[in-house]
Amino acid sequence: MRRVGKSTAVRYLLANIEHSNKLYLDCERVELRVLLNLPNYESIRAALELRGLDFSRPCVIAIDEIQLVRGLPSLIKYLYDTYGIKFIITGSSSYYLKNTFSESLAGRKRIFEMYPLSFSEFLVFKEVWSDSFAQQAWKPFGHAWHEAAGDWYQEYLTFGGFPEIVLTKDPVDKREQLLDILNSYIELDVKILADFTVSEELFKLMKLLAARAGNKLDHAKLGSVSGISRHKLSAYLQLLEQTYLIYQLVPFTRNIDKEISQQKKLYFADTGLLQALAEGQLSSGQVLENAVAAQLKPQGELQYYQKRSGQEIDFIFNGDTALEVKETPLEQDLKSLRLRAASLNLERQLLVGRNPPATGFSDFIWAGSVF
Repeated sequence: MRRVGKSTAVRYLLANIEHSNKLYLDCERVELRVLLNLPNYESIRAALELRGLDFSRPCVIAIDEIQLVRGLPSLIKYLYDTYGIKFIITGSSSYYLKNTFSESLAGRKRIFEMYPLSFSEFLVFKEVWSDSFAQQAWKPFGHAWHEAAGDWYQEYLTFGGFPEIVLTKDPVDKREQLLDILNSYIELDVKILADFTVSEELFKLMKLLAARAGNKLDHAKLGSVSGISRHKLSAYLQLLEQTYLIYQLVPFTRNIDKEISQQKKLYFADTGLLQALAEGQLSSGQVLENAVAAQLKPQGELQYYQKRSGQEIDFIFNGDTALEVKETPLEQDLKSLRLRAASLNLERQLLVGRNPPATGFSDFIWAGSVF
């Protein structure tokens, strides 16, 4: 997604290449877009040589924000095949990149996805990370770790994991920057990549979705409330998911027909954006469950389970682990989870919580340890 630190990452990678035969191109600069849109690829090669690149030796070109130049994958393919150039490429969305790269760069690429900061990365950015913290990942609840990082996790829940938001100190400035990220997402990513012109309609839908975080999506009801046709609603949801704003979890089932027919559950990729859109409509439990979903998503496959009776398991992780999220976890919650997981032959069950109960129960994982 936009503003997760891709440009910083690509500059870091480029700086760590040992030789000097390398070049950084930012497609947000209009003169570079004009250059890279030239119809003659050899003319582009000559122009890159004038910028100091030697095509007779191994070289690397880093291209930032590739989605701003529509024909770039074909140029990259030509230069790669003809001169053996290595590329480091970033883009703000998979919506365009996946569709284009799958056609023109098959077998020539490796894709790495960047997400907002995990909680451990959040602590690194806050300059409070300790090597001892790494030992707390996925460990049972411990009071010392909870006391050390509890306030930081509250900030993580409230403002999310976008690097610039994490580094900003003033809460008012954080909220303004979150709104700016949402605005740039609609005005830049959406309009450039998808040609959707009704930004007000899409923003209205995003707010409706935020209020439904953690719930199954009923397309008919959502279309009725939003006034958006079913066809356009499906297109919007696909766009929002493929540009990394939301996740839609499919149900866990042994029957593929049921997986296709059942409704998906919705989560946002960042709790800061979620809270900015929801404007106080969410319960703290919804925010916590969404945060855990966002923490789990980059680590593996995420699904949910629900019986027709209504009994459910919040998350099935990597097909073999049942996870239930509770703000204040209790022993009975763990017993219920184990019973439901046993019916699915899931031998690993983890209860995830935020607040230690007064009963002293501690057989759960603190949500801040899910990294």
